[in-house]
Amino acid sequence: MASLECLINETGADPVGTVIWLHGLGADATDFQPLVDMFEIQAPLRFIFPNAPKRAITINGGMEMRAWYDIREGSPIADQEDIDASKTQIEELIEDELEQGVAHEKITVAGFSQGGVIALESGLVAERKFAGIMALSTYVNNHEELAQRVGLANLDTKIFMAHGLADPMIPITRAITSRQKLLELGYKVEWHEYSMGHQVCPQEIKDLEAWLKSIYED
Repeated sequence: MASLECLINETGADPVGTVIWLHGLGADATDFQPLVDMFEIQAPLRFIFPNAPKRAITINGGMEMRAWYDIREGSPIADQEDIDASKTQIEELIEDELEQGVAHEKITVAGFSQGGVIALESGLVAERKFAGIMALSTYVNNHEELAQRVGLANLDTKIFMAHGLADPMIPITRAITSRQKLLELGYKVEWHEYSMGHQVCPQEIKDLEAWLKSIYED
């Protein structure tokens, strides 16, 4: 049984797939839940929004908040142990879905900012295929050593990456570098950039809707 608290939204009876969507630093499971009602997707889906554990964040003076990993001053690379621990917690959610009869290839891992880092790590190193990987306003942690971590199961999996041109928290250049590394390794990346900061915008929501339809309705 998964150790994370979650909010669950089902858009209809007998969902054909599951989207596990991770929030960013200091947010919680309610952060992206409202987007579900904005999507016009005919295929019934189960959306799972987990709460990250609370932990002390070094860059914020040790203040405790919900976070998937610690952030240290001046260090662009997060602690891999933190990331692996969070990835294990997401794998518990996936196992719960598998036990309920959802096929692994019908599960999408998604995340914003910190949550996107975990979504990318979970999808890229997995030994089983996912339906999709959604990475919003985020990056690949320690991308220079990514080739040593990745599995081959998701080389053909659809990856949605989006970023704000004016993001003050995670510069778009960091996301572009991550995208380039994924392309070099042979992954398929659908890239979007928007005139926004560290957030989501209406056009991005429409693009996400179209991407999810391409996975679960086409």
